[in-house]
Amino acid sequence: MATPLFKSSIVKKLWMALTGLFLILFLVVHAGINAMIFFNDEGATFNQWAHFMGTNVLIRTAEIGLFIGFIVHIVDGLMLYFQNRKARPVRYARENAGVSSKWYSRSMALLGTLILLFLVLHMAHFWVKTRVTELSVDQKAVLIDGHLYENLYAEMDMVFQSPLVVVIYVLGCLALLYHLLHGFRSAFQTLGIGQHKYTGAIAVAGDAFSVIICALFASMPVAMYFDLIK
Repeated sequence: MATPLFKSSIVKKLWMALTGLFLILFLVVHAGINAMIFFNDEGATFNQWAHFMGTNVLIRTAEIGLFIGFIVHIVDGLMLYFQNRKARPVRYARENAGVSSKWYSRSMALLGTLILLFLVLHMAHFWVKTRVTELSVDQKAVLIDGHLYENLYAEMDMVFQSPLVVVIYVLGCLALLYHLLHGFRSAFQTLGIGQHKYTGAIAVAGDAFSVIICALFASMPVAMYFDLIK
């Protein structure tokens, strides 16, 4: 027998909101660490922080929660999508599409799937090579202030020399942008925070956050491809 956790649409939406906000927090941390490539110090600052994130016990433990959060968010989203499709008449949906919602609000399942495919590629490029196998660059380690660090910066630079990879990453960031434009404010509304006097402020903050975070992520492969950072 199905439990209320998976049976109730209200509970599903609550889980979507909570895991979504958790993943948004991860995006802030991830973007902050990656943005250190813009120090233009040949990746010294970035490699030091990447080493800290990869060796700290608390961070490594948090990765488990991150994976669980991703899985719950994806599964819950797909369950809600198919539940809504089953409950909503096709004719009604076609006649009223776009009347009271943006196209990306109606395409969250598609955008989420595209982001998932992008994440698989991203993890193959970096996470697997730093946690499971090894880096593919010749210079796998670099000496910084007397300490030897894994040269993840060199790996990034190598990966982003492919124009196809850069285009895929930019498109992945674009899918993330539209997913966040709806998901940010939707999460607060589900939790009862995005109502009345806070609605406008949350909408502005959500739009600004979505644009800034995604523009920052997209700028990294572009900057490395065009040798704008060293």
